[in-house]
Amino acid sequence: MEGSTSSEPMLDAKSEVTNQLIDFQWKLGMAVSSDSCRSLKYPYVAVMLKVADHSGQVKNKSFEMTIPQFQNFYKQFKEIAAVIETV
Repeated sequence: MEGSTSSEPMLDAKSEVTNQLIDFQWKLGMAVSSDSCRSLKYPYVAVMLKVADHSGQVKNKSFEMTIPQFQNFYKQFKEIAAVIETV
């Protein structure tokens, strides 16, 4: 797109899908302390994905997000689902 400042790759209908989402799990957690901090007390979301590559090999991927990051992630998934329903 002209004038776009986003560094995220753009996909179109001709793009190849190289991985398939097999499973998506998440859980809410609360960090209460760490080795370097006595009291953290912030909520986070732990996400666990199972993804199959083009050869069928399944890999587990996991990461943590803040609540606002997860809310944005969820919103993007809803938008993707709405587009898929129109195809």
